Amino acid sequence: MNNLQALEEDPICARVAQNLQRLRGKHHLSLDALARQCGVSRAMLAQIESGRSVPSIKVLCKIAKGLKVSVAAFLEHRAFEGVAVLSANKSKRLVSANGAFVSRALFPFDVARQSEFYELRLSPLGEDESEGHGPGVQENLVVAQGVLEISVNDQRYLLSTGDSILFYADQPHRYRNPADSEAVAYLVVTYPERLD
Repeated sequence: MNNLQALEEDPICARVAQNLQRLRGKHHLSLDALARQCGVSRAMLAQIESGRSVPSIKVLCKIAKGLKVSVAAFLEHRAFEGVAVLSANKSKRLVSANGAFVSRALFPFDVARQSEFYELRLSPLGEDESEGHGPGVQENLVVAQGVLEISVNDQRYLLSTGDSILFYADQPHRYRNPADSEAVAYLVVTYPERLD
């Protein structure tokens, strides 16, 4: 069995290998320099990076300490390295039954995230209601075009272009376009902890 087959069969081994390479590169360290910094032999580091060896928790802790990162950083799934371009036609869209509300995800749906970014479009007099999300979820919205009425627990807030609002979205809330032209807003949803 070659190294590629071994990495494909053991996803944890592959993650540790990829993340060690990434973190060592981020710190601009050679294998020799990292070996001196963390007290793990160069040969062992090379085996871990190539996927030929799975480190013990003790060894992983030494490496993490040397790189000044958590052990969890080696298990992190990174779907992309630094830049992800999402073309408009490949974005996930949610459309209400009557078509008056369109939500377009402005992030790839590859892994769970602590925050999500959406473009919202409401047609004239369109609205969308939510019973609320999980505990501690926050929404931060800015109106980019038009006017939006945001209701949170029956309290109404009228926002014009450029206005923003931050609220806990774990309670009933509603978006409504009271105008006769389309409204566009950008929304960041933040979860209290990572979802993965």
